[in-house]
Amino acid sequence: MISSHHEPAAGSAVPARIWEIDFLRGLSIILMVLYNLLYDLTEMRGLKTLFGIEVNLYSAAWLVAQNFFAGLFVILSGISSTLSRGNIRRALKLLGVAAVITAATYVYDSSSAILFGILHCLGICILIYGLAFNKVKPWACACAGAIVFGLTAARVLLLRNAPIHFNWLLPFGITGDSFASLDYFPLLPWFGVFLAGAALGKSIYSQKRSLIPRPWPETFIHTAGRHSLLIYVVHQPVIIAVLYLVGLLQ
Repeated sequence: MISSHHEPAAGSAVPARIWEIDFLRGLSIILMVLYNLLYDLTEMRGLKTLFGIEVNLYSAAWLVAQNFFAGLFVILSGISSTLSRGNIRRALKLLGVAAVITAATYVYDSSSAILFGILHCLGICILIYGLAFNKVKPWACACAGAIVFGLTAARVLLLRNAPIHFNWLLPFGITGDSFASLDYFPLLPWFGVFLAGAALGKSIYSQKRSLIPRPWPETFIHTAGRHSLLIYVVHQPVIIAVLYLVGLLQ
């Protein structure tokens, strides 16, 4: 959700983009859109099969797939943060968009409004990175990420049977039994995933240039990667509008 180019050198007119990050980010956002399309069809239309294949988005395979491309997106955001000098500004932009999404989804369905979705999570992750991790070594990001994963495991173990009747710790994955949201990405464990990406960015992309000298031909996937924030913001309203227009929703 932030650009994958580095700051231009003196006298350079156009910053060089790291094409493989654009491509992977585009692939992950396209997979997220397709998943949400299937979710809308199964939840709102009652779709049970697609091309003769049973669709159960709550099965282990689908949950693994969902977390894989969401995790890829978060890792790429961590990598991209190491290539940018404007992380504070980018974080505030994301949090502003996230606030709008919260308001819109609350109006749409207050019982499952997006209070801490992927944009909220990434906004906080990038903000913390810009304030505390911008100048540190790769190993420090990796160690901090490991601590986050450790805290996540401790949270699961300590709160496994604990009755929780509040949601004010929801950014950390601590919610009551009645909590529901259309999109939920708590900092534990996703900040750890982000920091893993930051560690990769500070190490394998320390020179701020592509690792593959000969890029693939430009495709719509690269374009999607460069405009992933816009696609994420508009894709759900567009999907629902199209489904209504073709008569799949009433």
